Formats: sequence, structure tokens, C-alpha cells
Amino acid sequence: MDDARRGDGWPEERVSEFFDEISSVGDDYRRLVERLPAIVYSCEIGERGRWRYVSPQIEKILGYSPDEWMADPGLWAERLHPDDREHAIEQETRKVAGEPGNVTPIDYRMLTRDGSVVWILDEAVLEPDREGIQVWHGVLYDITERKLAEQELERAAAQQAAVARLGRHALQDGDPSQLAKQTVPLMTEIDGVEAACVWEAAREGRRLHLRAGLEECGGGGLERRASAARDSHAGAALESGLHVIVDDWSSERRFSMPPALRVLGVRSSLAVPIAGKERPYGVLDIHSTEPSRFTPQDVHFAQASANVLADALERHSADEALRHRVLHDALTGLPNRLSFVDSLRDALRRGVSSGSPVGILFLDLDHFKLINDSIGHHAGDDLLRAVAPRLRAHLRPGDLVARFGGDEFGILVDRLTDEDEAMAIADRVAGAFSEPYSIDGAEHFVTASVGIAIARPNGSEPADPELLIRDADAAMYRAKERGRGRCELFDAEMRAHALRRLETERELRHALDRDELELHYQPIVGLGSGEIVGLEALVRWNHPQRGLLDPGEFVSVAEDSGLIESIGRWVQETACRQALGWHELRPDHRPLDVAVNLSARQVAHRDLATSMREILARTGLDPVNLRLEVTESALVDESAGVISTLQELSEIGVRLVLDDFGTGYSSLAYLNRFPFDALKIDRSFVEGLGIEQERTAIVEAVVGMARALSLEAIAEGVESEVQLSELRRLGCDFAQGHLFSRPLAPKKVTDLLREGAFDLLGDLAR
Repeated sequence: MDDARRGDGWPEERVSEFFDEISSVGDDYRRLVERLPAIVYSCEIGERGRWRYVSPQIEKILGYSPDEWMADPGLWAERLHPDDREHAIEQETRKVAGEPGNVTPIDYRMLTRDGSVVWILDEAVLEPDREGIQVWHGVLYDITERKLAEQELERAAAQQAAVARLGRHALQDGDPSQLAKQTVPLMTEIDGVEAACVWEAAREGRRLHLRAGLEECGGGGLERRASAARDSHAGAALESGLHVIVDDWSSERRFSMPPALRVLGVRSSLAVPIAGKERPYGVLDIHSTEPSRFTPQDVHFAQASANVLADALERHSADEALRHRVLHDALTGLPNRLSFVDSLRDALRRGVSSGSPVGILFLDLDHFKLINDSIGHHAGDDLLRAVAPRLRAHLRPGDLVARFGGDEFGILVDRLTDEDEAMAIADRVAGAFSEPYSIDGAEHFVTASVGIAIARPNGSEPADPELLIRDADAAMYRAKERGRGRCELFDAEMRAHALRRLETERELRHALDRDELELHYQPIVGLGSGEIVGLEALVRWNHPQRGLLDPGEFVSVAEDSGLIESIGRWVQETACRQALGWHELRPDHRPLDVAVNLSARQVAHRDLATSMREILARTGLDPVNLRLEVTESALVDESAGVISTLQELSEIGVRLVLDDFGTGYSSLAYLNRFPFDALKIDRSFVEGLGIEQERTAIVEAVVGMARALSLEAIAEGVESEVQLSELRRLGCDFAQGHLFSRPLAPKKVTDLLREGAFDLLGDLAR
């Protein structure tokens, strides 16, 4: 017998006396012993030691009558649970070897007559009888309920720990595949769980695909092949959104058993859904080789684990959606410029190793603005959506097309052999525009200008993605200059021009700090009075090496680099302060208006109106004396923000002027939609006044239209008396140009005003 027959509860002499009393005292004492809720016994030592006494409780606890038990000395060892037999017998062996003293009570499992398991606590003492034979005197307690409760508590603690560890994994690594693989071993660490699976619901069809688990049945590649039908127990959990338990697969009639589970000898299974906000992600199921193994506690554990997976998948899905929005164009679904630059940077790194050239194409649709203005922005959007798949269809596998914004697209052509291959790809891309596009039910032919730039990256000279894009952009503009609908390769001449622009940008960034910018002012003359009524502020750059530079030499660089906003604010405030100073020189005369040009970037800035309010407040200039000139090109998008900004400026009291009128595609529409006070007739029309009949007619029509709309008409670029005469005949309100005065430095304007030389027309007549 085992060590369990020893008892610490009573002194040895008392236990021995107790059993002596049982045999000698009589029936009353025996009945008392037999009514104890435990098995009282007396047995000789040895695995097959003779049982001298066993109380009737043995039949209730183990299913054997006292006579049956005492008749078979080997029955105790035979009914020990296989997992506990060695441990229990070992105590008996130690005692037979003569190890002295009492041993603490032990517990072990025994199998009852019907095969069920009972936990036994064995307390006993070993004493010699009168003949010197060593005899165990002890009590066997049924502690099954206590043990099961302890096991459930331990199992619950292990389950909670597993869920917590899974949660930590989910926070550390949101990758769904990796998290699914980490889930399986955590599930199988729980007592009674021999296998676990994570199933993913297919977006299409009615099958579940194995993401992790069952590796024992087919190796690591099984998850790529195994699937389950929606009528399986896992499918039922997915469809119902509730847990599904199979108590015993041998008698299961609702679901067919997956072959992989049969290989593992699975008897019972529990499946719970991995829910999502919009759709279920899949199913987590666990399996046991014991029938009826899973309890409500297991359901809570499995569902808690599935919820951790669901939360992690939800976060990953949200992260992926956000990443997609950040890296893709919402209109076409193509990668955006940010994504394109990342891909280009990777390609350039690969090019260093492979030695292969990397090329990009910068593509811009020709006359796209005409589509927007003539048919509508919805038509322009439809065209862009139609262009995207055609471009992809004309590229090699692995080439990348992205939308940079507006009607600009970038194409990454990796693994090139030479420039000729890049040109051949560009020619194929041009084929995307050989067929017409259907827009609003009508066919439209569209062309594109394409610029090509090639990089040959090496370790000593790593290529800059942004510079390569800029090179391709420059080549694209060359294609437009040479007639549109063609491809141009970036060359040395363009590189020199690009380098000059880079140098100009670098120097321009310091121009404001070094006080190198200045304003010149060109008088605006009232054709009725002949007097100066206003001045247009024109920025100049007093370059330390190149001398005084006109706006044409640096404003486009400022626009592209974003410097135009800080330069623009400086121009606005300087012009307002100067105008106020000139007002003070001639307090008895009408204040002179000052006109300032706004670029497209400035007009698009949402804080423009707020900035103008602050400038007017700081300088003290009356808003009515400030004119802001906006070109038609700045109004191309006609966004709600641009309309709102111009409306705010008008409400401040600032006068708005539509500059370069007649050079765009929908000037009349602009006059309708925006709060302009005046329009400027472009110098290209003024040039032919009195000489070319068509241009004279256009100017006449513009002046008549302005008058009809209660707008002032201003002619720019007036250089001859013939032009002046025609403008006066047509009733134009104001004019400016070299005929009256070139742009003047502030001091010269001050001198002019001090001398009272306001009547420029009178000066011309004299």
C-alpha cells in the first residue's frame, strides 16, 4: 500500500487503540465507525498486503463491498489511477525499506468499479501488531469535490493568464497571422485542451479557412489548405454569432467531424465566433480528447480570447484602412504621391545593389481645365477615374502608377536596361490616350504630356526621390512647351535649369531675412481725369550678385517652394504702410489706391482673410484703398474654400480685381461666381488696339460687358498713344503701362507726389 495510510491527525498509539477497540468493544462502536463519511481500514504492509478491516463506506465511494475488497489484496493497487500509481506505490516501497517515522497524508486518484475517477485523501499510521507484523491503520476520505473545485480554480486562473498574455501579444504585434499563431499554444496550455484552431471567414463564398492550428496533423503548411464548410460546428458558430459545443463527436449528428480532428482523437469541441463591427472575422475553436469536457467556464474563456482577437483585428483593419487612405488617392484608388515616393526610394535602394537604372514618368493631361470648365468638375473626375485603369493596362507587371494630384500622374518603371526602354514604355503609355474617353455620353479625345527622368543609383551617389520627380516634372513642362501630347527625356540642359532653380530657391529663402526684397510701384491712371488714382505694387529682388531681378525670375520658384506665402505677407504689409505714408503727403487729395497681386497658393490658403484683417489693423489703411488682384489661374479649382476666402475679403471692404482677363477658359463664369469689383484687360489684347480689328473688338466687348456689370475696366500694358486713344474712345476707366510710367522705386513715387505731378495724361499732351 501507499504512504497514504499514515495519519498525522491522531497520535499513533491512539489510532492503534481505536482499531483494537473496534474489534473488542462491540456493535455500538462498530456502527459508529461504519457511519463515518469515510473508509476506515486496517491493512498489512506491501502492495498486496492482506486487508484486515474495511468499513462499508467503500461501497459508496469505490463501488466494492467490504467483502469483495478484503478478498482481493491486489485490488487497491489495481484501482489506482495510472497517472498516480507510481507515486502512491513509492510510499509503500519507502516504508518497506525501513524508513522510520510518520509520513504526511497524501492524495491520489482511484478508479471506481464503473471506471469513474475519485480523489482520495489517505491518512494512516504504521504500527506492529502483537505478533510484530507491520499494519496500516488509516482513513480514506473522498475529496473529489474539493479537488475538482481546486482544479477549476487553477484552470480559471490559467485561463485568465492565457487571455492576459494574448492581450499583451495583441498590443505588441497587431499582425493578424502572427497573432493567430500565438493564440493556439496559449489555448493548448490549458488543462484538457489538446488542440485549438483559428478560422478566418472568407469574404466570398461559404467556407472558413484555417489561419492557425492543427500543425500536428500536417505540418506548418496545413493552414494554407485546410478549410471548413459553413455547416460545420465552426460554421454554425459563425452564422449564429453564438458558441457551439459538441459534447461527444462519436454520437454527434448535427455536424460532420473534420478529418484533422479525427486524427487527433478529439472527442469534444467548443467553437466561439470572432466578431467584428461590420462582419464576423472568423471562429476560434478548442478541442479535447475527453468527452463532455467543456463547461460554461470554458465558454467564457474561449469567448474572451476570441474578443481579444476581434479587438486586435479591428484595430489592424482600422490601421490598414487609415494607411490606405493616407497612401492612396480617394478619387482613383491609385497610390498617392507619398506612397509613390516611398516606392521610388525602395527602388533606388534596389538599384544600388542590382546596378539597374530606375526611371519615372511624370504625366500631365493636356487642357484638362477645359474639360472642367466646359462640362463640369464631375466630368473631370470621371475622366481621371477612367484614365487610371488605362494607364495600368499599358504598363509592365510590377510598374507602379500613382496620382500626384489634379491631373498629374507619376509612373515608376523599375528594372530598366537603358533610356531607350524608358522611352518605349512612355510611348506605350501614350497609347492609353489613342482611343476616346466617354464623358457624359459623348466621346472626348485627350492627350497627355510626359516627362521622363532616369537615375543610375550607386553607393557613392545615392539618388534623391524628390529630385528625380522634379527632373521628370521639368521634362514634362518641356513637352508642353514643345506642343503637348509628346514625351521628353530630362537632359543636361534641363538639369542646368533645375539646378539654377534650386540655387534660386536656396538664396530666396534668405532674401527676406537679409532685406533684399523691395517694392516698385507702377501708376494707374484714370482715363477720365488723367491723374494717378492708384499704384500697383510689384516685388523686386535686389540680388547681391545678379542685381535687381523682376518677378518673372523668382516668383514661380517662390510659388513652387511655398515661400510665396511669407513673401506675399511682406508685400501686403509693406504696400499698405507705404500707401498710408503717401496719403499723409497729400491729405487734401483723394487717397491713392494700392494694388497687390495674389498668387494661386495665397488665394487657396484658408487664413488669407484673417491675415489681411491683421495687416490692415496694424497699418491703419482703410480697406477700400486696397485692391487685391487675382488671376484666372488661381480660380481653376473653384473650391468652396476659395469662394469663401474671396467672399470674406469682399466683406472686409477690400476691392477685388480679376487680373489677366480673357486669357482663361471661363472668364464670364468667374464674374458671375466671385465678388469682383473690377477686371483687368490682358496686355495681349491691348497690344493690337487700333491696329488689329479682332483685338480691338474684343477690348470693346470687354469694356462694354464691364460697364453692364457695374465693374471697373483697367487696361494694362499700354505703350502707345494709339492704344491710349482707343481706350479713351471705348470708355475704359483706367490704364497703366510704360506709356505713362515704368514701375518706380518708392522714393521716386514720393518725389512725384511732392511735386504734384498727378496729371500724367496732361504731361503726355504737353
